[in-house]
Amino acid sequence: MKVRLNRYLSQCGAASRRKADELIKSGQVSVNGETLDELGVSIDTEKDTVELQGRVVKPERKRYLILNKPKLYITAIGEGEDDKKTIQELISDIPERVYPVGRLDYDVEGLLILTNDGELANRIHHPRYELSKLYRASVKGKITTEKTLRMSEGAELEDGFVKPDSIKIIKSESELSVLEISFHEGRNHLVKRFFKEFGHVVQKLHRISVGPINLGGLQRGKWRELKAHEIERLNQALGLSFSQPSLGSSE
Repeated sequence: MKVRLNRYLSQCGAASRRKADELIKSGQVSVNGETLDELGVSIDTEKDTVELQGRVVKPERKRYLILNKPKLYITAIGEGEDDKKTIQELISDIPERVYPVGRLDYDVEGLLILTNDGELANRIHHPRYELSKLYRASVKGKITTEKTLRMSEGAELEDGFVKPDSIKIIKSESELSVLEISFHEGRNHLVKRFFKEFGHVVQKLHRISVGPINLGGLQRGKWRELKAHEIERLNQALGLSFSQPSLGSSE
C-alpha cells in the first residue's frame, strides 16, 4: 500500500507528522538505504524498508490511553526542565512510545489522551473537527447567571475571538465560583485567559472530558486503556473508520 512517508512514520508511532517532516528534512530518514530530505515522498509499506536514525521503523500496536494528570507535572515525554516532573514518569511501564494529544499546563490536572495513532491525534487536536474539551474551573469571585450569558457570547482575546461551546455554574459564592466550561479549540492557556477577560482569576482547573471520553473514577496519577467502545465513539466523533483494536491489560 502506498502512503506518504511522514504519515507512515506517524502510523508507526515514531513521530507526529509535523515532527516527521522535520526529521525527513534534516536527513535522518532513509528508504531502502537511501537518505531522503524531500517532503511529499510516498513509500510502499509492503516492499520498502524505512529507517529512522539507522533503526528500522515498523508499525507498532496502536495504543489508546487516558491519564489523570496531577498538578505539577509537565505534559512532556522525556526529561523535564528545572527538575520538574513529567508525565513520562507516570506511564513508564508502557512499552510503546505514546504521545500526549495536546497538553495541560503545569498547574492543571485532569484528562489527557495518549496514543501512537497519529491520524487520530491530529484530528483530536484540530479545531476543524470541533471536539469539545470540558473543564471544571474554580475562579475567584462571584459569577452570576447574567454574567455567564455574556460569557456564552464569547470574547476577543489577543489571539482572536473565542466562544465557549458551553458554560454552566456549579457553585457561586462571594469569594469563589465553580463552573464547567468547554471549548473545541486548543490555544495556550485558553480557559485562564478567557476568565481573566471577564475579571476572574482561575485558581484551580481540571479537565473532565475530551469529546465522548470521560475521566470517570480514574485516580489521580493513574492511566488506563480506552475500551473498544470508547475508541469507536471517538473515531466516529472525528469522522474516522474504526477497526477493533487488540487491547492489552490496563491499570
